[in-house]
Amino acid sequence: MKRVSYADMPCPVAQALERVGEWWSLLILRECFQGTRRFADFERRLGIAKNILSSRLKRLVEVGILERRPAKDDPRQIEYRLTECGKDLAPVLIALAQWGDRWIYGGKSPVRFVNRHSGVPLAAVGLFDAAGEPLALRDLAMRACDEPPA
Repeated sequence: MKRVSYADMPCPVAQALERVGEWWSLLILRECFQGTRRFADFERRLGIAKNILSSRLKRLVEVGILERRPAKDDPRQIEYRLTECGKDLAPVLIALAQWGDRWIYGGKSPVRFVNRHSGVPLAAVGLFDAAGEPLALRDLAMRACDEPPA
């Protein structure tokens, strides 16, 4: 089955999926957040075929999530680094991991995100409005930006 493009759909979820919706892309980003930077290290850690890895890295660079740079210790080597755009995906991956911990591992996941300095686990990612007010799912609405508030 051929993948459908969401490029013309005016929705932030669809547009985000257009950029990072392939599952290898999310695993590559997970590795980036853990400090992986070089092609061979991604390949080894993920067990991914070179052609697929090359394609996903190229796409993540094209859409501005990663950037290619010469390595400081060996300028002949290329490193992939998260851009600010890419770093902003951290809460997305953390929320996905927390969902997996709860609904797949029953709270006993083999890995967990923690504060690197204290070892304290992260609080659950939640829903808050711009004023910091916690929200339940029933409190949310999705509106066009030009639509007046209710």
